[in-house]
Amino acid sequence: MTGREVVVSLRGKDKGRLGVVVGTDDRFVYVCDGKKHRLNKPKRKNPRHLGPLGVTLPEAAFTGDAGLRRALARVRDTVTHD
Repeated sequence: MTGREVVVSLRGKDKGRLGVVVGTDDRFVYVCDGKKHRLNKPKRKNPRHLGPLGVTLPEAAFTGDAGLRRALARVRDTVTHD
């Protein structure tokens, strides 16, 4: 998984929630949703517990948590209405 990729959580308390990958390390990826997990404190997740949606957010979505929430809402609307 790469940075700025939109994913859905498949396991854990946040199951079913959309987020965006903001970083990776050897074993984990870091995911933000702009609400519960803000850009300054991303959620550490096992990559096996995430499902990629094949959508990448533009850099403009990362200006703040509100912009990230709006971008994820647009993705959620397009994914659920297709």
